[in-house]
Amino acid sequence: MVPSFIRKSYKVAFWFFPALVLLSSCQVSKPETPPAPRPLPTSFAGSTDSASIANRNWRTFFADSNLVSLIDTALAGNLDLRIATQRIEIARAAFNYSHGFLLPSVNVGASAGVDRYGRNTLNGVGNFDTNLSENVQGDQRIPNPTPDYFLGARSTWEVDIWGKLRNRRKAAYLRFLASEKGRHAVITALVSEIARYYYTLLALDGEQEIIQKNINFQQNALELVRVQKQAGRVTELAVQQFAAQLLNTRSRQGQIRQRIVETENSLNRLLGRFPQSIARGQSLRGRELPGQVATGIPSRMLVRRPDIQQAELDLQAANVDIDVARAEFLPSLNLSAYVGLNAFRTSVLFDPASIAAGVLSGLTAPVLNRRFVKANYQQSIAQSREALYRYHQTVQTGFSEVVTGLRGVENYRNVADLQAQEVAVLGQAVTTSNDLFASGYASYLEVITAQRSVLEAELALITTRQAQFLALTDLYRALGGGWE
Repeated sequence: MVPSFIRKSYKVAFWFFPALVLLSSCQVSKPETPPAPRPLPTSFAGSTDSASIANRNWRTFFADSNLVSLIDTALAGNLDLRIATQRIEIARAAFNYSHGFLLPSVNVGASAGVDRYGRNTLNGVGNFDTNLSENVQGDQRIPNPTPDYFLGARSTWEVDIWGKLRNRRKAAYLRFLASEKGRHAVITALVSEIARYYYTLLALDGEQEIIQKNINFQQNALELVRVQKQAGRVTELAVQQFAAQLLNTRSRQGQIRQRIVETENSLNRLLGRFPQSIARGQSLRGRELPGQVATGIPSRMLVRRPDIQQAELDLQAANVDIDVARAEFLPSLNLSAYVGLNAFRTSVLFDPASIAAGVLSGLTAPVLNRRFVKANYQQSIAQSREALYRYHQTVQTGFSEVVTGLRGVENYRNVADLQAQEVAVLGQAVTTSNDLFASGYASYLEVITAQRSVLEAELALITTRQAQFLALTDLYRALGGGWE
């Protein structure tokens, strides 16, 4: 026969629980509808290629053993990449931490305490009356002060009745995946940056070759004008003009050497090593770009670019956080239990009669002063909107980078062709001016101007060729290549 007060307690709990759920759930506002995303263009600046250079591994894309070796070195020693790896470990630990909330926690411990109850207190009167009973004798009598010894295990557990804890674990797992995509983004940026420095070095090597070739030309011209001065055909002013031009060209050679040192040191820093010489192949003067640059379709870029994938996973995690914040408005069910040895005398602590156990359940829900819960919910919505706009921003940036790189490769190719023709014409002009000067039909200023013009044109051509390779490298990264 169940006592009447227990039956009444069950009835109260039976009606109180639905009322508590109804009171809490009816005040949970629905999330706002996110703005509709902008439609993605179907192609990059009219390109309809189904394939993409991003599908090629960076080892085969760059096809330069020296550059491949540098990238391998950077992947092993770059500090930014190591930092990104530790971020993955942090996200992994956060996921494991959130997973632990789904299971009961069990702690083993021992405790000791003492209480002195006043004679006019409930415990004091009850203990005094208990000691007068004939059923209580010897070690069972309650001393005053009353010690309390416990040795056993305690457990607490929040029952995930609304999926709040599962959603926390899901959000943590999404952020763990996002951290891996972040590492991929670091890798593709690192590969691209190393290639940019490498091509810059090759361009500087090409400038060195051009400068040295023009120094040889100018030295020959200076010797020729000195001979003509001795013959009385020109004055000392002509010799000084040619000498000054030669000195200017040599000074530019020194500036290029310093730029090579600075570029090598910057590249070594990316490689995670101290300054040293960088092994490299032939300069950009003897290298050609691929004849066809395929970009594929924009939807493939969304799948391949790590930063877009990371932004999408962060957005999904932020949306899950909203569900977690909404669940905070609903009641939470907590269970606690203990089992162990409990006694007020150490002499009987390990007696079988001292075994004690208990279970307690509690249902709590925010009713009054829910500002903390509301603020957390509003913050989750704002963070979700921020993640959404950041995702759209990343997609737009990626599309813009692809179009810029694609147009850059095409435009710089046309510029390089025109500049190559200019160099050829100016080279012929130098030969013609030298012949005319030797025969007395051209002044020394025309020779100097022709030599200076061809030098500037050749340097401009090598700069354009550098821009071509950098644009191709940026296009490869923009399409999502370089992290595999």
